[in-house]
Amino acid sequence: MSNAVVNGLAGAGGGIIAQIITYPLQTVNTRQQTERVAKESGRSPHPTPPAAGGGTLVQILQVVRTEGWGGLYSGLKPSLFGTAASQGIYYYFYQVFKNKAEAIAVARRKKGRGDGTVGMLSWLVVAAFAGSLNVLLTNPIWVLVTRMQTHTQAEKKIMEAKREALLMEASERNFMGSTLQDKLAQLDSTKPRAYRTLHAACEVYNEAGIVGFWKGIIPTLIMVCNPSIQFMIYESSLKHLRAKPASSKKVTSNVSALEVFLLGAVAKLGATVSTYPLLVVKSRLQAKQEIGGNILLRYSGTLDAIMKMFRYEGLPCFYKGMSTKIVQSVLAASVLFMVKEELVKGLVVFSDRCQKIHSNRVK
Repeated sequence: MSNAVVNGLAGAGGGIIAQIITYPLQTVNTRQQTERVAKESGRSPHPTPPAAGGGTLVQILQVVRTEGWGGLYSGLKPSLFGTAASQGIYYYFYQVFKNKAEAIAVARRKKGRGDGTVGMLSWLVVAAFAGSLNVLLTNPIWVLVTRMQTHTQAEKKIMEAKREALLMEASERNFMGSTLQDKLAQLDSTKPRAYRTLHAACEVYNEAGIVGFWKGIIPTLIMVCNPSIQFMIYESSLKHLRAKPASSKKVTSNVSALEVFLLGAVAKLGATVSTYPLLVVKSRLQAKQEIGGNILLRYSGTLDAIMKMFRYEGLPCFYKGMSTKIVQSVLAASVLFMVKEELVKGLVVFSDRCQKIHSNRVK
Protein backbone atom coordinates (compact mmCIF):
# COMPACT_ATOMS: atom_id res chain seq x y z
CA MET A 1 0.00 0.00 0.00
CA SER A 2 1.58 3.30 -1.09
CA ASN A 3 2.03 6.13 1.40
CA ALA A 4 -0.29 8.30 -0.71
CA VAL A 5 -3.13 5.76 -0.33
CA VAL A 6 -2.37 5.36 3.39
CA ASN A 7 -2.52 9.12 3.95
CA GLY A 8 -5.68 9.40 1.85
CA LEU A 9 -7.50 6.75 3.88
CA ALA A 10 -6.21 8.12 7.18
CA GLY A 11 -7.22 11.67 6.21
CA ALA A 12 -10.74 10.52 5.31
CA GLY A 13 -11.12 8.66 8.61
CA GLY A 14 -9.79 11.54 10.68
CA GLY A 15 -11.98 14.02 8.82
CA ILE A 16 -15.16 12.02 9.46
CA ILE A 17 -14.49 11.77 13.20
CA ALA A 18 -13.63 15.48 13.46
CA GLN A 19 -16.75 16.41 11.48
CA ILE A 20 -19.11 14.41 13.71
CA ILE A 21 -17.64 15.94 16.87
CA THR A 22 -17.74 19.58 15.68
CA TYR A 23 -20.76 19.57 13.33
CA PRO A 24 -23.16 21.48 15.67
CA LEU A 25 -20.64 24.33 15.84
CA GLN A 26 -20.34 24.28 12.05
CA THR A 27 -24.13 24.50 11.61
CA VAL A 28 -24.44 27.48 13.96
CA ASN A 29 -21.44 29.17 12.35
CA THR A 30 -22.90 28.84 8.84
CA ARG A 31 -26.14 30.41 10.03
CA GLN A 32 -24.20 33.25 11.65
CA GLN A 33 -22.28 33.90 8.43
CA THR A 34 -25.37 33.96 6.22
CA GLU A 35 -27.54 36.17 8.45
CA ARG A 36 -27.90 39.52 6.69
CA VAL A 37 -28.40 42.69 8.73
CA ALA A 38 -28.62 45.90 6.71
CA LYS A 39 -27.63 49.34 7.92
CA GLU A 40 -30.43 51.71 8.93
CA SER A 41 -29.49 54.00 6.06
CA GLY A 42 -27.33 53.59 3.00
CA ARG A 43 -25.58 56.82 4.08
CA SER A 44 -24.90 55.60 7.56
CA PRO A 45 -21.23 54.75 8.01
CA HIS A 46 -21.96 52.38 10.85
CA PRO A 47 -24.21 49.32 10.72
CA THR A 48 -26.97 49.04 13.24
CA PRO A 49 -26.30 46.24 15.70
CA PRO A 50 -28.36 43.14 15.07
CA ALA A 51 -30.79 41.82 17.57
CA ALA A 52 -28.98 40.10 20.36
CA GLY A 53 -28.74 36.46 19.57
CA GLY A 54 -26.49 35.55 22.46
CA GLY A 55 -23.29 33.60 22.25
CA THR A 56 -22.63 30.38 20.41
CA LEU A 57 -23.85 28.20 23.28
CA VAL A 58 -27.07 30.21 23.55
CA GLN A 59 -27.68 29.82 19.82
CA ILE A 60 -27.07 26.08 20.01
CA LEU A 61 -29.65 25.81 22.80
CA GLN A 62 -32.11 27.91 20.75
CA VAL A 63 -31.76 25.55 17.80
CA VAL A 64 -32.33 22.53 20.07
CA ARG A 65 -35.40 24.16 21.62
CA THR A 66 -37.02 25.19 18.33
CA GLU A 67 -35.85 22.44 15.95
CA GLY A 68 -34.67 19.61 18.19
CA TRP A 69 -31.26 17.98 18.11
CA GLY A 70 -31.77 17.22 14.43
CA GLY A 71 -31.52 20.94 13.66
CA LEU A 72 -27.87 20.92 14.71
CA TYR A 73 -27.15 18.05 12.33
CA SER A 74 -28.97 19.29 9.22
CA GLY A 75 -27.02 18.09 6.18
CA LEU A 76 -24.80 15.75 8.21
CA LYS A 77 -25.04 12.85 5.72
CA PRO A 78 -23.80 14.77 2.66
CA SER A 79 -21.33 16.53 4.92
CA LEU A 80 -19.79 13.24 6.07
CA PHE A 81 -19.62 12.05 2.47
CA GLY A 82 -18.08 15.36 1.48
CA THR A 83 -15.60 15.21 4.34
CA ALA A 84 -14.50 11.68 3.45
CA ALA A 85 -14.16 12.60 -0.24
CA SER A 86 -12.53 15.95 0.47
CA GLN A 87 -10.00 14.71 3.01
CA GLY A 88 -9.28 11.57 1.01
CA ILE A 89 -8.69 13.50 -2.21
CA TYR A 90 -6.73 16.23 -0.47
CA TYR A 91 -4.38 13.97 1.51
CA TYR A 92 -3.86 11.62 -1.44
CA PHE A 93 -2.76 14.36 -3.82
CA TYR A 94 -0.96 16.19 -1.01
CA GLN A 95 1.16 13.10 -0.42
CA VAL A 96 1.75 12.60 -4.16
CA PHE A 97 2.93 16.19 -4.60
CA LYS A 98 4.88 16.00 -1.31
CA ASN A 99 6.77 12.93 -2.52
CA LYS A 100 7.68 14.74 -5.73
CA ALA A 101 8.80 17.83 -3.81
CA GLU A 102 10.99 15.72 -1.53
CA ALA A 103 12.47 13.89 -4.53
CA ILE A 104 13.28 17.23 -6.17
CA ALA A 105 14.91 18.46 -2.93
CA VAL A 106 17.09 15.32 -2.75
CA ALA A 107 18.08 15.71 -6.40
CA ARG A 108 19.04 19.34 -5.77
CA ARG A 109 21.20 18.32 -2.82
CA LYS A 110 23.07 15.80 -5.00
CA LYS A 111 23.81 18.67 -7.37
CA GLY A 112 25.18 20.71 -4.47
CA ARG A 113 22.14 22.96 -4.07
CA GLY A 114 20.19 23.01 -0.83
CA ASP A 115 20.22 20.72 2.20
CA GLY A 116 17.82 18.12 0.80
CA THR A 117 14.79 19.35 2.76
CA VAL A 118 11.59 20.90 1.42
CA GLY A 119 11.29 24.65 2.10
CA MET A 120 8.26 26.65 3.19
CA LEU A 121 7.50 27.90 -0.33
CA SER A 122 7.46 24.32 -1.62
CA TRP A 123 5.03 23.31 1.14
CA LEU A 124 2.75 26.16 0.07
CA VAL A 125 2.84 25.07 -3.57
CA VAL A 126 2.20 21.42 -2.66
CA ALA A 127 -0.79 22.30 -0.46
CA ALA A 128 -2.14 24.74 -3.07
CA PHE A 129 -2.12 22.14 -5.86
CA ALA A 130 -3.79 19.52 -3.67
CA GLY A 131 -6.32 22.06 -2.40
CA SER A 132 -7.26 23.27 -5.88
CA LEU A 133 -8.00 19.74 -7.11
CA ASN A 134 -10.00 19.07 -3.96
CA VAL A 135 -12.11 22.24 -4.38
CA LEU A 136 -12.94 21.61 -8.02
CA LEU A 137 -14.05 18.04 -7.35
CA THR A 138 -16.01 18.49 -4.10
CA ASN A 139 -17.57 21.99 -4.29
CA PRO A 140 -21.05 20.66 -5.31
CA ILE A 141 -21.23 18.65 -2.09
CA TRP A 142 -20.55 21.69 0.07
CA VAL A 143 -23.13 23.77 -1.78
CA LEU A 144 -25.75 21.19 -0.76
CA VAL A 145 -24.47 21.08 2.83
CA THR A 146 -24.69 24.88 3.14
CA ARG A 147 -28.23 24.86 1.75
CA MET A 148 -29.32 22.21 4.25
CA GLN A 149 -27.67 23.94 7.19
CA THR A 150 -29.41 27.25 6.42
CA HIS A 151 -32.76 25.90 5.15
CA THR A 152 -34.64 26.55 8.41
CA GLN A 153 -33.18 30.05 8.57
CA ALA A 154 -34.34 30.75 5.00
CA GLU A 155 -37.82 29.35 5.72
CA LYS A 156 -38.16 31.69 8.69
CA LYS A 157 -37.29 34.64 6.44
CA ILE A 158 -39.95 33.53 3.95
CA MET A 159 -42.57 33.28 6.70
CA GLU A 160 -41.61 36.69 8.07
CA ALA A 161 -41.96 38.20 4.60
CA LYS A 162 -45.40 36.59 4.15
CA ARG A 163 -46.51 37.89 7.56
CA GLU A 164 -45.39 41.42 6.71
CA ALA A 165 -47.15 41.24 3.34
CA LEU A 166 -50.34 40.03 5.05
CA LEU A 167 -50.27 42.84 7.62
CA MET A 168 -49.67 45.41 4.89
CA GLU A 169 -52.55 44.02 2.83
CA ALA A 170 -54.79 44.14 5.90
CA SER A 171 -53.95 47.80 6.54
CA GLU A 172 -54.56 48.73 2.90
CA ARG A 173 -57.87 46.89 2.60
CA ASN A 174 -58.96 47.71 6.15
CA PHE A 175 -59.79 44.14 7.14
CA MET A 176 -58.75 43.39 10.68
CA GLY A 177 -60.08 41.38 13.60
CA SER A 178 -61.03 37.76 13.08
CA THR A 179 -60.26 37.73 9.35
CA LEU A 180 -56.67 38.84 9.91
CA GLN A 181 -56.27 36.54 12.90
CA ASP A 182 -57.52 33.57 10.88
CA LYS A 183 -55.04 34.25 8.10
CA LEU A 184 -52.20 34.71 10.58
CA ALA A 185 -53.16 31.49 12.35
CA GLN A 186 -53.24 29.65 9.03
CA LEU A 187 -49.80 31.01 8.20
CA ASP A 188 -48.40 30.03 11.59
CA SER A 189 -49.82 26.51 11.28
CA THR A 190 -47.98 25.93 8.00
CA LYS A 191 -45.23 23.43 8.70
CA PRO A 192 -41.97 23.60 6.75
CA ARG A 193 -41.65 20.84 4.19
CA ALA A 194 -39.13 18.08 4.65
CA TYR A 195 -35.83 19.15 3.19
CA ARG A 196 -33.39 16.45 2.17
CA THR A 197 -30.34 16.23 -0.03
CA LEU A 198 -32.38 15.62 -3.17
CA HIS A 199 -34.57 18.66 -2.44
CA ALA A 200 -31.47 20.82 -2.02
CA ALA A 201 -29.99 19.50 -5.28
CA CYS A 202 -33.21 20.19 -7.21
CA GLU A 203 -33.45 23.68 -5.73
CA VAL A 204 -29.87 24.54 -6.74
CA TYR A 205 -30.41 23.15 -10.26
CA ASN A 206 -33.71 25.02 -10.73
CA GLU A 207 -32.08 28.29 -9.66
CA ALA A 208 -28.91 28.21 -11.74
CA GLY A 209 -28.57 24.89 -13.55
CA ILE A 210 -25.38 22.83 -13.33
CA VAL A 211 -23.33 25.99 -12.77
CA GLY A 212 -25.18 26.47 -9.47
CA PHE A 213 -23.30 23.54 -7.93
CA TRP A 214 -20.09 25.53 -8.28
CA LYS A 215 -21.40 28.67 -6.57
CA GLY A 216 -18.73 30.27 -4.43
CA ILE A 217 -15.96 28.52 -6.37
CA ILE A 218 -13.90 31.71 -6.78
CA PRO A 219 -13.57 32.57 -3.06
CA THR A 220 -13.20 28.86 -2.34
CA LEU A 221 -10.28 28.57 -4.76
CA ILE A 222 -8.73 31.69 -3.24
CA MET A 223 -9.22 30.04 0.14
CA VAL A 224 -6.88 27.27 -0.98
CA CYS A 225 -4.30 29.44 0.75
CA ASN A 226 -6.00 28.46 4.05
CA PRO A 227 -4.82 24.84 4.06
CA SER A 228 -1.61 26.02 2.39
CA ILE A 229 -0.89 28.28 5.36
CA GLN A 230 -2.13 25.58 7.73
CA PHE A 231 0.13 22.88 6.32
CA MET A 232 3.10 25.21 6.00
CA ILE A 233 2.87 25.94 9.74
CA TYR A 234 2.14 22.30 10.58
CA GLU A 235 4.86 20.67 8.47
CA SER A 236 7.50 23.20 9.46
CA SER A 237 6.66 22.83 13.16
CA LEU A 238 6.50 19.04 12.89
CA LYS A 239 9.86 18.94 11.12
CA HIS A 240 11.39 21.09 13.87
CA LEU A 241 9.84 18.94 16.59
CA ARG A 242 11.06 15.68 15.05
CA ALA A 243 14.58 17.07 14.73
CA LYS A 244 14.68 18.23 18.35
CA PRO A 245 17.14 16.16 20.42
CA ALA A 246 15.60 14.06 23.15
CA SER A 247 16.95 13.87 26.69
CA SER A 248 19.23 11.06 25.56
CA LYS A 249 20.89 13.49 23.12
CA LYS A 250 19.67 11.38 20.20
CA VAL A 251 17.46 12.64 17.43
CA THR A 252 13.96 11.24 17.66
CA SER A 253 11.34 10.93 14.95
CA ASN A 254 8.52 9.99 17.34
CA VAL A 255 5.94 12.67 18.04
CA SER A 256 3.18 12.13 20.61
CA ALA A 257 -0.52 12.40 19.80
CA LEU A 258 -0.80 15.40 22.16
CA GLU A 259 1.99 17.24 20.36
CA VAL A 260 0.33 16.60 17.00
CA PHE A 261 -2.99 17.82 18.49
CA LEU A 262 -1.39 21.10 19.62
CA LEU A 263 0.46 21.58 16.32
CA GLY A 264 -2.79 21.07 14.41
CA ALA A 265 -4.54 23.62 16.63
CA VAL A 266 -1.88 26.31 16.16
CA ALA A 267 -1.70 25.71 12.39
CA LYS A 268 -5.46 25.94 11.89
CA LEU A 269 -5.79 29.01 14.11
CA GLY A 270 -3.32 30.97 12.01
CA ALA A 271 -4.94 29.90 8.73
CA THR A 272 -8.52 30.59 9.88
CA VAL A 273 -7.90 34.11 11.18
CA SER A 274 -6.20 35.20 7.94
CA THR A 275 -8.81 33.84 5.50
CA TYR A 276 -12.12 34.10 7.39
CA PRO A 277 -13.70 36.94 5.29
CA LEU A 278 -13.48 34.72 2.19
CA LEU A 279 -15.30 31.96 4.05
CA VAL A 280 -18.17 34.33 4.85
CA VAL A 281 -18.45 35.40 1.20
CA LYS A 282 -18.47 31.75 0.09
CA SER A 283 -21.24 30.84 2.54
CA ARG A 284 -23.34 33.84 1.45
CA LEU A 285 -23.09 32.79 -2.20
CA GLN A 286 -23.88 29.12 -1.55
CA ALA A 287 -26.84 29.74 0.76
CA LYS A 288 -30.33 30.38 -0.53
CA GLN A 289 -30.70 34.07 -1.31
CA GLU A 290 -33.09 36.18 0.77
CA ILE A 291 -36.71 35.79 -0.34
CA GLY A 292 -39.01 38.71 0.33
CA GLY A 293 -36.19 40.69 1.88
CA ASN A 294 -34.09 43.58 0.67
CA ILE A 295 -32.98 42.93 -2.92
CA LEU A 296 -29.80 44.84 -2.16
CA LEU A 297 -28.75 41.93 0.05
CA ARG A 298 -28.93 39.38 -2.79
CA TYR A 299 -25.77 38.55 -4.70
CA SER A 300 -25.10 37.71 -8.33
CA GLY A 301 -21.44 36.84 -7.91
CA THR A 302 -18.32 37.12 -5.77
CA LEU A 303 -17.48 40.75 -6.52
CA ASP A 304 -21.13 41.77 -6.21
CA ALA A 305 -21.33 40.05 -2.81
CA ILE A 306 -18.17 41.74 -1.50
CA MET A 307 -19.30 45.21 -2.63
CA LYS A 308 -22.83 44.87 -1.28
CA MET A 309 -21.70 43.35 2.01
CA PHE A 310 -19.27 46.21 2.59
CA ARG A 311 -21.68 48.92 1.45
CA TYR A 312 -24.90 47.82 3.12
CA GLU A 313 -23.66 45.88 6.16
CA GLY A 314 -20.23 47.27 6.86
CA LEU A 315 -16.84 45.69 7.50
CA PRO A 316 -17.91 43.74 10.63
CA CYS A 317 -20.13 41.46 8.53
CA PHE A 318 -17.00 39.84 7.06
CA TYR A 319 -16.17 38.52 10.53
CA LYS A 320 -19.60 37.29 11.63
CA GLY A 321 -19.35 34.13 13.70
CA MET A 322 -15.56 34.20 13.67
CA SER A 323 -15.21 33.17 17.31
CA THR A 324 -17.44 30.15 16.65
CA LYS A 325 -15.41 29.24 13.57
CA ILE A 326 -12.11 29.48 15.41
CA VAL A 327 -13.31 27.08 18.10
CA GLN A 328 -14.81 24.67 15.53
CA SER A 329 -11.86 24.80 13.12
CA VAL A 330 -9.14 24.49 15.75
CA LEU A 331 -10.93 21.59 17.47
CA ALA A 332 -11.68 19.84 14.16
CA ALA A 333 -8.13 20.29 12.82
CA SER A 334 -6.59 19.09 16.08
CA VAL A 335 -8.75 15.97 16.15
CA LEU A 336 -8.19 15.37 12.42
CA PHE A 337 -4.39 15.55 12.64
CA MET A 338 -4.24 13.45 15.79
CA VAL A 339 -6.53 10.72 14.42
CA LYS A 340 -4.86 10.81 10.99
CA GLU A 341 -1.37 10.29 12.41
CA GLU A 342 -2.58 7.40 14.57
CA LEU A 343 -4.41 5.84 11.61
CA VAL A 344 -1.30 6.19 9.43
CA LYS A 345 0.73 4.33 12.06
CA GLY A 346 -1.94 1.61 12.29
CA LEU A 347 -2.27 1.24 8.52
CA VAL A 348 1.51 1.01 8.10
CA VAL A 349 1.71 -1.72 10.74
CA PHE A 350 -1.24 -3.54 9.13
CA SER A 351 0.34 -3.27 5.68
CA ASP A 352 3.68 -4.58 6.97
CA ARG A 353 1.99 -7.57 8.61
CA CYS A 354 0.08 -8.37 5.41
CA GLN A 355 3.33 -8.27 3.44
CA LYS A 356 5.04 -10.60 5.92
CA ILE A 357 2.16 -13.06 5.78
CA HIS A 358 2.20 -12.96 1.98
CA SER A 359 6.00 -13.46 1.83
CA ASN A 360 5.79 -16.42 4.27
CA ARG A 361 3.11 -18.06 2.11
CA VAL A 362 5.24 -17.61 -1.00
CA LYS A 363 8.18 -19.28 0.73
